[in-house]
Amino acid sequence: MWLLSNANNQRDKLMSRLVIEITMVLGLALSTLSSAQAADAKQVFDFYCAQCHGVKGDGKGINVGPDFATDPRNFTNAKDMEKRTDADIKGVIKDGGQSISKSPLMPPWGATLSAEEVDNLVAYIRKLCQCKAN
Repeated sequence: MWLLSNANNQRDKLMSRLVIEITMVLGLALSTLSSAQAADAKQVFDFYCAQCHGVKGDGKGINVGPDFATDPRNFTNAKDMEKRTDADIKGVIKDGGQSISKSPLMPPWGATLSAEEVDNLVAYIRKLCQCKAN
């Protein structure tokens, strides 16, 4: 009887340790995965924004030519960008140009980008203009 009880006790300890180790590994894997999924703001900008706003954020993207209906915002123009609050920029990213009576060519990205990606884009745009909202 003692042997059986001792074997069950050791098995229970081993199972508990195994469950703890598996939980730790899964937790580490999930935290790494979510970090990897949190896209770098520059990568998001380059993918979604640079075609019109340019890689440098100067409004000279590859899609912009003589037939383009509007001039995309130049994010490097600090004087102009200081007039825009972070909430304004965030709103245009999420809801598109038409949300502020601007060009419908600026698409709404709210259903595509996460809230974190939008916030990171606002911060990245502030880096491009080297300015803060007044």
